[in-house]
Amino acid sequence: MKTLKHLFTFACMALICPTLSAQRSFTIAVWPDGAAEDNGIVAEEKIENGRQLNTKTAELFVYLPEKKVNTGVAVVICPGGGYARQAMEHEGSQFAEMLQKKGVAGIILKYRLPNGHHNIPLTDAQEAVRIVRANAEKWGIDPQRVGVSGFSAGGHLASTLGTHFDEASRPDFMLLFYPVVTMGQYTHKGSRDNLLGAEKNNKSLLWLYSNELQITPDTPPALFLLSDDDAAVPPANSVQMYLAMKELGIPASMHIFPGGGHGWGCRETFAYHNEWQELMWRWLFDMNFILKVHK
Repeated sequence: MKTLKHLFTFACMALICPTLSAQRSFTIAVWPDGAAEDNGIVAEEKIENGRQLNTKTAELFVYLPEKKVNTGVAVVICPGGGYARQAMEHEGSQFAEMLQKKGVAGIILKYRLPNGHHNIPLTDAQEAVRIVRANAEKWGIDPQRVGVSGFSAGGHLASTLGTHFDEASRPDFMLLFYPVVTMGQYTHKGSRDNLLGAEKNNKSLLWLYSNELQITPDTPPALFLLSDDDAAVPPANSVQMYLAMKELGIPASMHIFPGGGHGWGCRETFAYHNEWQELMWRWLFDMNFILKVHK
């Protein structure tokens, strides 16, 4: 089910960019009959400077590739923003379009912000993967090649999904960009506080959402991409999860760029913009998730 707002948005985009329909892009609701739990946000949803604010309804923005280049792979994308907003452009639509061009379905999850309701983003992410698999045949997707990606706090959501799942919602791989992983010593306090709210000092929840402590043999393979000089989310977040995965023999790769700070996403101003893409495609190829990368 599409909201009138997004029907209007895509209609306007189609007028501006006539190739939109040819790119097979559309929007669907994650909870068409309404979610079981409300996050308590009453302010109107809006977009400012490419960032989604006050998100209280979950939606999927689906970018399907042309059949002639389709690889059968899909990636559910979780933009970052400290669980207070969502960077829907350089960590959302730009990444989805990049994937789509190379034959991978890019599916942006506009997840509901937690507003202290810690289970809500994870519930949305789990349902997003279920929706992708339920529509796999219609969308030209292999249901055993559905991954998740996340940036910053979206990386926390992606790694939470990769460690808290059932059979239908387990992602097949994770692409984690400068992710928040832990709720412990090296956490990003804003993400922690927005996720847990009044329960931010609850030891059980701090343990539950410290994803480096939740690794099991069923945790999917992961690629970590981050910068050494990240002052917002310490690289230790990724390092701790990587080491925990290696202890259980789970395939994982990590690339730490010498500079770039935090939040670079798909921005071309990032000095290693081309390199991270090459590393990502190579990893997906080496892991046998894609068989060919289209130029």
